[in-house]
Amino acid sequence: MAKKRDKIIYWISTLWLSLGMVSTSLVQIMRLEQETQAMLELGYPEYFLVILGAWKLLGVVAILVPGVPLLKEWAYAGFTFAMSGAIFSHLAGGDPMDIFPPALLLTLTGISWWFRKTRGN
Repeated sequence: MAKKRDKIIYWISTLWLSLGMVSTSLVQIMRLEQETQAMLELGYPEYFLVILGAWKLLGVVAILVPGVPLLKEWAYAGFTFAMSGAIFSHLAGGDPMDIFPPALLLTLTGISWWFRKTRGN
C-alpha cells in the first residue's frame, strides 16, 4: 500500500514540478518584458534568461524520460541550484515576496527526488 502511495506522490510532485519548470522556462526563453525586467533588477544579464530557460527544459526531459538515472540526478541537482539561487537572489535584491514560486519549485524538486526510487529511477 505504501508503494502505491509513494508512486502517487512521485507522479503528482514530478508533474507539478515539470509544469512549473516548463512554464517558467518558456517565459524566460521568450524574454517576456516582466521577466526580463525582473532579471535586470536582480543584476543578471538578459541573456541569462535563455540559458536558464533552456536548462530547465532539458532538465524536465531528463526527469520524465525513463532510465538514465545519472542524467536525472544532474537534472534534480540543476533544479536545486537554480531554485535556491533564485530564492537567495530575491532575498538579496530586497524582494522577499518573490521567493514563493522558486521555493515551491524547490520543494517539489525535493519531493520528486525523494520518491523517485519507488519507480526504480
